[in-house]
Amino acid sequence: MSDAPVEFFYDFNSPYGYVAAHKIEAVAAKHGRTVDWKPFLLGAVFKVTGAVPLPHVPMKGDYARHDFARSARFHDVTYNPPADFPFSPVAASRAVYWAKADGKAGEMTLALYNAALGEAQDIASPDAVVAIAAKAGFDGSALAAGLQDPAVKEELKTVTDEAISREIFGSPFMIVDGEGFWGADRFDMVERWLETGGW
Repeated sequence: MSDAPVEFFYDFNSPYGYVAAHKIEAVAAKHGRTVDWKPFLLGAVFKVTGAVPLPHVPMKGDYARHDFARSARFHDVTYNPPADFPFSPVAASRAVYWAKADGKAGEMTLALYNAALGEAQDIASPDAVVAIAAKAGFDGSALAAGLQDPAVKEELKTVTDEAISREIFGSPFMIVDGEGFWGADRFDMVERWLETGGW
């Protein structure tokens, strides 16, 4: 049985990604796997697919807003998005890649997701991201510098390009041993795949 990490692609504007981020590590660990946290820019993907954020789609928008909140309640996750939503996820995504070097990508992801979609806080600005991360125990000064690191910026671009090349069109998108699963509602399938190696 493989021990390869579960690849977890997500955008900080994704309420379903937010829900999934609270579950993915436990699901992976249950089967002896780790998580490879891969924030990417869904807006860049939408330019390729022609898609738009769900709340902006005629007829689907009201349902989506209702389902975001309902899904969070179902999974016992607080949902309180900011008024300025969707927002730029660039600074938050870069923060995750900075934290990844110390093996703390998951901690950074949850700190920023909880602040944004759980507490209606701004995570669009670098200053806001640094303040939230510092409150969560990260070195704020080091992170402020890290957000401007060309290597960190390039990693976000590289993973976004990777998502497009691998036809990852939504958030969350989980890949287990090459098999892709789109959506927080695919966890039963992810678990079965991890248990059996496929069907």
